Amino acid sequence: MGNLIVIEGSDGAGKETQTNLLQAFFQSTGTVFESVSFPNYQEAYSAPVRMYLSGDFGKKPSDVSAYAASVLFSVDRFASFRTTWKDAYEAGTIILADRYIPSNMIHQAAKIEDPDQRKAFLCWVEDFEYRIMGLPRPRIIFFLDMPPEVSHRLRENRKNKADGSDKKDIHERDEAYMVASYQTACQVAKAYKWIRIQCVEEGRLKSIEEIHQEIIVHLKREQIIEEAME
Repeated sequence: MGNLIVIEGSDGAGKETQTNLLQAFFQSTGTVFESVSFPNYQEAYSAPVRMYLSGDFGKKPSDVSAYAASVLFSVDRFASFRTTWKDAYEAGTIILADRYIPSNMIHQAAKIEDPDQRKAFLCWVEDFEYRIMGLPRPRIIFFLDMPPEVSHRLRENRKNKADGSDKKDIHERDEAYMVASYQTACQVAKAYKWIRIQCVEEGRLKSIEEIHQEIIVHLKREQIIEEAME
């Protein structure tokens, strides 16, 4: 089996930027890899996700239950895996993912305030996606810890990834929800032992290159790159 590397974080945390830098790094080292991004807006199977995010099922994130929304995102990942990168992963190729199953754990768990119900939901996500849907578990998950007040500024002028417009999706339009998602992410990252990359240190926003180098250090520590080149 291959090694699945996941870059996670709240909206505006720099996931796409860090994914692109890792792609360039792998190319420079001759490391065989494939890159995937979720949701996969270019494919037809992402249509339910696009409908959810555009507000077709409800104008607020809370209008759609955490469980129902999670299924929509999971189907997108399942279809991508089965039609695009399953063979490469099973052949031992590194798969680099801009978002993955942890996104459900971050964004959908934020809808559940009761601690016991939230814990039950997180257990359900793992069982549903990894066991029932048969999606592979990541070897390593990086959580880009970007405080919401900073990520808000960074995503203000960002285009909608689904259609390229200036329209924000229902998550991005709800600032209270974005803060709740960040707080949930911090809790889940600690509980599940994700690699937490602090993007702001002592009030200073780290450079893109600094964050990239921290990720490289962890990948080398796990010997993921060396294994792929053997």
